[in-house]
Amino acid sequence: MMKRSQVAGCGGYLPARVMTNAELARTVDTSDEWIVQRTGIRERRIAAEGETTADLGQHAAEVALAKAGLSANDLDLLICATATPDETFPATATMIQARLGMTRGAAFDVQAVCSGFVYALAVADNFIKAGQANRVLVIGAETFSRILDWNDRSTCVLFGDGAGAVALEAKDVNGAADARGVLSTHLYSDGRHHDALYVDGGPSSTQTVGHLRMQGREVFRHAVTRMSEAIDDALDANDLTPGDIDWLVPHQANMRIIDAIGRRLNMPQERVVVTLDRHANTSAASIPLALYEAVEDGRITEGDLVVLEGMGGGFTWGSAVVRW
Repeated sequence: MMKRSQVAGCGGYLPARVMTNAELARTVDTSDEWIVQRTGIRERRIAAEGETTADLGQHAAEVALAKAGLSANDLDLLICATATPDETFPATATMIQARLGMTRGAAFDVQAVCSGFVYALAVADNFIKAGQANRVLVIGAETFSRILDWNDRSTCVLFGDGAGAVALEAKDVNGAADARGVLSTHLYSDGRHHDALYVDGGPSSTQTVGHLRMQGREVFRHAVTRMSEAIDDALDANDLTPGDIDWLVPHQANMRIIDAIGRRLNMPQERVVVTLDRHANTSAASIPLALYEAVEDGRITEGDLVVLEGMGGGFTWGSAVVRW
């Protein structure tokens, strides 16, 4: 009998502080009009002093567990996708594990930057398919405000902080093609593009945290092509067409990228979940935050076909198809 990973609950958390484009324009040479026109972003959330990635992830995890009707000790595995861990080690996932009161199973981090949630979802799904876990909590949590150069207007306007989470449960589906759950995941990377998006620091190279550096045009060019290819591969693997997609939940990087991918799929704008205008790019948190919002407001309902996709530094990129 085939096992499939079904989403039992979603959660999300955003820091209280809202930073508007107008506030940014007081410290760097930019404007609300310039940012909105080029990115679609109007505001972002910024973690409070002393508020860490583990704090954000814990809050999102607690919501997801509550929605799923699970306790921390029901979990076999906890995976946290993050590029902004609290410490070099231990894994932020283990910190969240302890705070939740999870005293069994395992916890570890996955690092694929903005593709991190899709990567973590793929790992969780494969643990479930292999019969090594029955309940897995997948978290995407980031405090990107801590690695931004706030004097670089080309990058500091783009990112925000937040966390999202999904609780997965193994279910026997008897091979039914229309059964709920994760139908497939698809992961890719190409390390030749390091210089297009990276952080210029690290414990091994510079013994510093460093700042995010990006070649925006290069990232844009690859993002539309690679993420579209990842979606095509996902649809082909499941004998689906773009017309079968009920909801596209893309990584929230840039409105121009999201629009371009939507056009390639002939997806109506109202079927694309967008939180970018209010959240900015929250890296590994962006997809689960968007999922949480769309589930909570009733857009995504049982039986819907949902496609997730993201791309991040590395380059890494990937997609997932979920029957809700």
